[in-house]
Amino acid sequence: MFRKPVSQQGPHPETPESTVDLSTKSKRSRFWFLTVGCVGVVYGDIGTSPLYAFREAITQAAMGAMPQEAEVFGVLSLIIWSLIIVVTMKYVLFLLHVNNRGEGGILSLMAMAQRGARNLGSKTILLLGIIGAALFYGDASITPAISVMSAVEGISLVTPAFSNYVLPTSIIILFLLFSVQKRGTAKVSVLFGPIMVVWFLVLGIAGLSWIIQNPAILMSFNPIHGISFLLHHGMISLIVVGAVFLAVTGSETLYADLGHFGIKPIQTAWMWLVFPCLTLNYLGQGALVLADPTALTNPFFLLVPEWALAPLVALATLATITASQAVITGAYSLTRQAIQQGLLPRMEIRHTSANEEGQVYIPKINRMLLCVVLFLCIAFGSSSNLAAAYGVAVSLTMIVTSTLAFFVIWKIWNKSFLVSLLIITPFICIEGVFALANMLKIFDGGLVPLMMAAFMSVLIMTWVNGTRYLRKKDHRQAIGLSDLMEKLERDQPTQIEGTAIFLTSNPQDAPLALMQNLKHNKVLHSHNIVLTIINSDNARVPDDQRVIVDVLSSLMTRVIVTFGYMETPDVPRALMMAQCFGLEVNLDEASFFLGKRSIISDPKRGLPEWQDHIYIAMARSAASATDFYRIPYNRVVEMGMQITV
Repeated sequence: MFRKPVSQQGPHPETPESTVDLSTKSKRSRFWFLTVGCVGVVYGDIGTSPLYAFREAITQAAMGAMPQEAEVFGVLSLIIWSLIIVVTMKYVLFLLHVNNRGEGGILSLMAMAQRGARNLGSKTILLLGIIGAALFYGDASITPAISVMSAVEGISLVTPAFSNYVLPTSIIILFLLFSVQKRGTAKVSVLFGPIMVVWFLVLGIAGLSWIIQNPAILMSFNPIHGISFLLHHGMISLIVVGAVFLAVTGSETLYADLGHFGIKPIQTAWMWLVFPCLTLNYLGQGALVLADPTALTNPFFLLVPEWALAPLVALATLATITASQAVITGAYSLTRQAIQQGLLPRMEIRHTSANEEGQVYIPKINRMLLCVVLFLCIAFGSSSNLAAAYGVAVSLTMIVTSTLAFFVIWKIWNKSFLVSLLIITPFICIEGVFALANMLKIFDGGLVPLMMAAFMSVLIMTWVNGTRYLRKKDHRQAIGLSDLMEKLERDQPTQIEGTAIFLTSNPQDAPLALMQNLKHNKVLHSHNIVLTIINSDNARVPDDQRVIVDVLSSLMTRVIVTFGYMETPDVPRALMMAQCFGLEVNLDEASFFLGKRSIISDPKRGLPEWQDHIYIAMARSAASATDFYRIPYNRVVEMGMQITV
C-alpha cells in the first residue's frame, strides 16, 4: 500500500506543529546546555584572572606607594579595553569564524594555512605552528600553579596563621587534581559549567556593591585614561601593560575549544555573562582601592565582608581547579592533534567518555605537566612571583595565531594581500606591545616558559625532521608495489591460506614487513592487504570518504584509510567499513604484520648526532602501533629490522 507524500495528504493540525515545537525546544535546550558548559571549560582560565591581574597591575603602577586616582583609572581603562579589543573583537567576534570546519586551535589554524599556502611558505607555517604549540605547553604549566596558589592565598586573610601553609596546601590540591585525571572528566565536567556560572555571578555582585558606592569609577570606560597613563608614566607604563595582560590570558582557550561547543554558545556566554561580570569585578576592585588604598594587598578578596571571606575562598579554589582542569584537558587535546599531524611520536591515549570523543587522557603528558607544575610552585613560592613568569608564552602565542590567521584570510578566504594585512595588523600591533611588555619579565621568571617552549620546539622539530628523513630513506630503498607484483607473477613463492595485512606509510611502495616476510619466511598469503593510514588536514573525515579500496590482483588489495587530526585511529573499524567497498576480509582470522624498527645513530648522515640521540629516545618511548591503531594483540606479527638515522 502506497502512502501519499505529506504535501498531498489532508491537513494534520497537531503533528507537524508539535514536531516543530519539540525540535525547536530540543535545539534551544541543547544551545543553553552548551552555553553553560562552555562557561566552565572555555572561560575557566580568563575567569580566574581577577584574583591577581588588577592587584599586580596597580601594584606596579603605584611603585610601592599608595595608588593615586589617575593610576587606578588608567589601569582599569587598560584592562577594560584589553578585554574589548583582544578578547571580544579578535577572538569572540573574528577568530571564531576562522575555523577548520568547526574546529579551532593553533594546530587547526596551521592545517588550514598549510592547505592554502601549499608549497609557498609551507615550511614557515609549519614552524609557526610548532612554536605556537610549544608555547601553549608553557602556558599550560603555569596556569594551574598560579590559579590555585592565588586562590589558596586568600585563606591567609581569614587567619594569618595559615600563611605558612599556602604552598603545601597548593601542592596537595594540584597533586590530587592531576591524580584524578585518569578517571576522566566525563562526570566531573558536568559540574564545571554551573560552578563557573556561580563564580561569575559572584564576581559581578561583589564588584557591583563597590561601584554603587563610587559610581565615578565608571569613567574608566573612557580610553583617554589609559592613553594618558601610558603617555605620562614612561617605562613604568610598559611594566604595567605586562601586568594588565594577565587579564586576557586564557583567550587562546576559547578558540581551542571551539569544536566542542560551537560559535554561538561561546559568543553568548561571553557577551551576556563573562565579560559583564569580569568588568564589574575589575571596576569594583578599583573602587575599593580608591576608598581604601591599604586594600592593595589583596583587593579581590577584600571586596566582600569578613563573613563572606571563607566561602569566597572556597569558591575561588573550586574555580581555579576548574580553570586548571580546562587547561590540562586542552594540553591533552593539543597533544592528540600533534600526534595525528606527525609532530610528536605516538602516545597512549585513553578515552574517558563513551559519549564525548574529545575527552581523552594521555598519561605521559599528565606526568610531565604534574612535575613541571609542582616545580614551578616550589621554585616561585607565591602567585605574585609566578605572575612575573606568566604572560610571556601567551602573548607570543597570540602573535603566532594572528600570523597564521593572516595566511588563512589571504589564501583560504581569497582576500587580497592588502585587505588581509589591514585586518590582522591592528591585532598584531597590540599583541606586539603586550609581548614587548612581557619581555621585561624575562629575568624575573619569564625565561622559564620560554625555556620550556624552546625545549618542546626542539623535540617537535627533531621528530618532524627525523621522521621525514626516514620516510625519504625508506622510499629510496623500497621496491614499488607494481614492480613487486610483476616479480611475484614470474617467481611465485609458496602460498599459504589466510589474510595478511601489511601497514605501510606509502601506498605506492611494497611494505617493509611484506618484504621481510618474503625474504625470511619465503611465503605469501593467499590474500594480502597493503594498508596505508593517511592523516588529513581536516579535523574529521566523513565515513563515506574514509576508505579507498583498490583491488590490484587476486593476491593483492590496496586499502587507504584517512583519519582527521581530531580523531583517534581505529583500524579494525575502518576495515569493517571497507567491506562495503568490496574488501573481503575476516578480521577474526587475519594477521597484521607490523615492522618493528631498531633505530641506530649514523653521525655521518641524516640528522646531526645530538638530534640522533633525541630522535632515538623519542622513538623508543613511542606507544606501539598495536595500541595506537587499536589492533587486536592476538592478531599481530612483528617483523624486526634495523635502520640508521
